Amino acid sequence: MANSRKKHAGSTPGQRPGNQNTVLMTANDIIDGMTALRDEAQRRVLMRFFKTGPGEYGEGDEFLGIRVPETRLIAKDSKAMDLAELPKLLTSRFHEIRLCGFLILTYKMERLCRPKLQHEAAAMEERDAIVRLYLSYADYADNWDLVDLSAPKIIGPWLTLPSGLEEKEAVLDGLAGSPVLWRQRIAMVSTWKTTQQGHPEFALRYAERLVYHPHDLMHKAVGWMLREVGKRGGKALLEDFLGRHAATMPRTALRYAIELLPEGERKYWMGLKGRRQE
Repeated sequence: MANSRKKHAGSTPGQRPGNQNTVLMTANDIIDGMTALRDEAQRRVLMRFFKTGPGEYGEGDEFLGIRVPETRLIAKDSKAMDLAELPKLLTSRFHEIRLCGFLILTYKMERLCRPKLQHEAAAMEERDAIVRLYLSYADYADNWDLVDLSAPKIIGPWLTLPSGLEEKEAVLDGLAGSPVLWRQRIAMVSTWKTTQQGHPEFALRYAERLVYHPHDLMHKAVGWMLREVGKRGGKALLEDFLGRHAATMPRTALRYAIELLPEGERKYWMGLKGRRQE
């Protein structure tokens, strides 16, 4: 494994992630470089892990067998890439190449959300362009890791910025109301950032809408975001939500939501599960 990776190192763009002398500036460079890192054994592991079999949620997805830390290195090396190049990555049939494209967007967004740039007109335009691009290709974020590694760092920061709140809520409402699982998950996990910044109302808004979703992956997302509300000083808000839903909400969502509570409180809320509330 180590030797097969090392042989791709060199001075040519696109060959080896993390090389300080290499900057991957084009989509074709990245595609060629990542394709050269294909690892058959790891590919089979990832295809099982991400449920790519018939009837599973990742059915038909293809992998190269590249681990996430390595994909992150490639994305960091390429974060100066022009936005116009990114659709080539975001629409790739290979999961890791799509992930690389989404990660490049997160690194671009991170830079543009620095305090000194928050109110700069050019930065605002760039942020909006990133969000538009992300939403245009949201259907290619078609597994939980692609959503979770991108949405909180692209849509989340966008929500926290002071302008256009009604428009932003309309965008999130549209995602939450979509029949597509991955768009719904984008709406839910994007609220991680808003909760961190003291605005748990977003997480509660979409938890109310999605708590009874039929898919286990959404149960986990809802519970996760509710847990963050309780963790970030909103325990009373979490308890209010649980008081209305604990007896009937999916067990997975409930377990995730109460994970950080004291043992006695966890037992209390789990004890309500299945009981008819008066």
